[in-house]
Amino acid sequence: MPDSLPTDSVGLVSPQTIHFDTPIELACGQSLDSYDLVVETYGTLNAEASNAVLICHALSGHHHAAGYHSYDDKKPGWWDSCIGPGKPIDTNRFFVVCLNNLGGCHGSSGPSSINPSTGKLYGPDFPVITVADWVKSQARLADRLGIQQWAAVVGGSLGGMQALQWSLDYPDRLRHAVIVASTPRLTAQNIAFNEVARQAITSDTDFHDGRYDEESTLPRRGLMLARMVGHITYLSDAAMGEKFGRELREEAFKFGYDAEFQVESYLRYQGERFSESFDANTYLLMTRALDYFDPAYEFGGDLSKALAPAQCEYLVLSFSTDWRFSPARSEEMVNAMISARKKVSYAEIDAPWGHDAFLIPTPRYTNAFTAYMDRVAREVGA
Repeated sequence: MPDSLPTDSVGLVSPQTIHFDTPIELACGQSLDSYDLVVETYGTLNAEASNAVLICHALSGHHHAAGYHSYDDKKPGWWDSCIGPGKPIDTNRFFVVCLNNLGGCHGSSGPSSINPSTGKLYGPDFPVITVADWVKSQARLADRLGIQQWAAVVGGSLGGMQALQWSLDYPDRLRHAVIVASTPRLTAQNIAFNEVARQAITSDTDFHDGRYDEESTLPRRGLMLARMVGHITYLSDAAMGEKFGRELREEAFKFGYDAEFQVESYLRYQGERFSESFDANTYLLMTRALDYFDPAYEFGGDLSKALAPAQCEYLVLSFSTDWRFSPARSEEMVNAMISARKKVSYAEIDAPWGHDAFLIPTPRYTNAFTAYMDRVAREVGA
C-alpha cells in the first residue's frame, strides 16, 4: 500500500471497544452480565444525530467495513465499495457505524473471549445467539452513541436479516431498512448447507467438544471444509466457470488426489486462510442464528402479520444468480411488505457472481443503492 489512500476511501480508521455493564437477557434464556462490542465509525454525526447509518455484517463479517487500519493493508474493509465519500453510503453525509456482533471473534464478547465468571475462554459455554439478540445489543449501542433513530439500518445476507428484525423490534428507531441479498427465513437447503458445515467442524478430532483451546489445538481442517462448502454456495456456476473453468495447475493429469484443478487450489487456499482467522465456535453460533431466523414463525408463517409493527420504508435488492438467497426469497419478503401496506422499493440486479454480488460494485446495483441513499440523506438533512 502506498503512502496515500484512494480519494474515495474513509482513510485510516481505528476500532474502539465499548463495554456494557448492564446484563442482557438472551432469547435462549441465558444472559450476559457484561459484554464488549467492537465498533468502527466513519463520517461525522450531525448536531441532530439524525444522519446515522448502522451497517450489520454477514456470517464471516466484522466491524471493519471500510477504510484501512494501516498504510500496509492490502485490502480495505469488507464493504469499502459501498461506504465512503461519494459512494452509496456517503460518509460526507452520513455517520456510519459498524460493529462486530455479540458472539463474534474479532473483539466483541464471544466464544473466544474471556468469561469473567471463570477467567477462562467462554468456548462452547457462550450462549446461543439469535438475530433478535444482536438487534437488542445494537439498540443499546445506539443509546450509548446518542442515536435515538437511525437514518437507515443496512445489511447484506445475514446483515439484511438484522435490518428486517430492527424494523420489527424497534419500529420507531429507524427511518429506512436496506435489505440486500437476504431472506425472511432460510430454506431447508440452506439449513442443510449449514449443518454440513457444522458437522465438518464438530467431527474434526481437534474440536474436543468446542474446548480446543484447553487442549491447545484448533479444528483447522473442519473450519477449512466448512468454508469450502460455504464458498461454493456464495458463487454462481457461471462465476466459478469464468474464473477457473477446468484449468489445471499443470499441463497434465497427475492421477492422484492432490489439488490438480485451479478451482481445487483456490478452495483449499480460501479454507486454509479462513481457518487461521475465524473461531470455530463462532462459526457454529453464527450459522445457528441464521437457521433460527424466522420472524413469521410466531404468526403462523404469515410474514405480513409479522410486519405489522414496522414504520420504516424498505429497500430490498436481490441478484439474479444468487441461488443461496434467491430473488424468489426477496420477492416473498416484498410481497409480504406490500400486503402489510408498507412502503417498499425493490430491484433484482442482473449480476453473474451469485450471492457474493452484494459485495461487488456493478453499475445498476450502485446506481439503485445510491439513488435510495440520496433520498435518505435528503430526508434527514444530511
